[in-house]
Amino acid sequence: MEILDQINKYHVRELVANNQRLDGRGPFDFRPITIEKGVFTSTEGSARVSLGKTQVIAGVKIVEGKPFPDRPEEGVLSINAELLPLASPTFESGPPSEDSIELARVVDRGIRGSETIDIKSFFIEPEKVWCLFIDLYVLDYDGNLFDASSLAAMAALTDAKVPRYEEGKVVRADMKPLKLGPKVVTCTFAKIGGTFLLDPKYEEEIAMDGRLTIATTPDRVCASQKGGGGSLTKEDILSLVDKSFEKGNELRSLI
Repeated sequence: MEILDQINKYHVRELVANNQRLDGRGPFDFRPITIEKGVFTSTEGSARVSLGKTQVIAGVKIVEGKPFPDRPEEGVLSINAELLPLASPTFESGPPSEDSIELARVVDRGIRGSETIDIKSFFIEPEKVWCLFIDLYVLDYDGNLFDASSLAAMAALTDAKVPRYEEGKVVRADMKPLKLGPKVVTCTFAKIGGTFLLDPKYEEEIAMDGRLTIATTPDRVCASQKGGGGSLTKEDILSLVDKSFEKGNELRSLI
C-alpha cells in the first residue's frame, strides 16, 4: 500500500505541475455531490452526503438533559465522528483516532462560529435543557472528509425537528422544525507545490504539502483549520477566503 501511495503521489504532483488533475476537474471544481435527507427514522434529523466516492451519514438526536454548570441557561451541542473500518483500509477500530477527533472539531467549530444554532433557546427550565448530538459516520473515504461531513451535518440540521416538553415529559408528536440561522459550509483546499486544489480526493491528499479548510456563512468566515506542513502567504489565504465564499454559495444551494 505504501509503495502504491508513493507512485500515486509522484503521478499526482506531475499532473498538477502540468495544470491537470487525476479526474480532469478544474482546480476549483467539486466532485459530483448528492444529498439525501431523512435517511434514519430513529433520529430527529439525518442526511447522507456523497462527494464523489466519499460518503458520510449524519444523524441528529435531541434529548432532555442537564446544562453545563458554568452555562446553566444554555443547551448542549456535541458532535462526534466515527471513521468506520469498512470505509477505508487506513481506518482501524478502537478508540477515536486523531483524525476522527479533528474531523469532529472542525465541523463543531464551523457550526458554533456561524451561530446557526441558538444554544440559549434550548433552555427548558432550571437544571433542564435540550441536548443536541450530531453523529457523523464515514461510510466511504476517497478524500475530503471535512467538506462532506460539514455538508452532511448542516443538511441533517435542516431536516431536524425539536420535541415538545410538557408537564415534565418529552413529547415527540407534532414536533417543530429546528430553527436555524445562516447555513455554514466548509471548503477544503490542498496545496501541492504552488497550486491550490479544491476538494482533494485521496490521492491528492497523499501528495499535498498542506491543507486549509475554511468555514463560511453567506457573509462571514466562521472558522478555519490548517493541516499538514507547508506555508501559506497572506495573499494565499485571502484568495482562498474569496473562493470559499463563491463555492460555499454553490454548496448552500444544494442543502
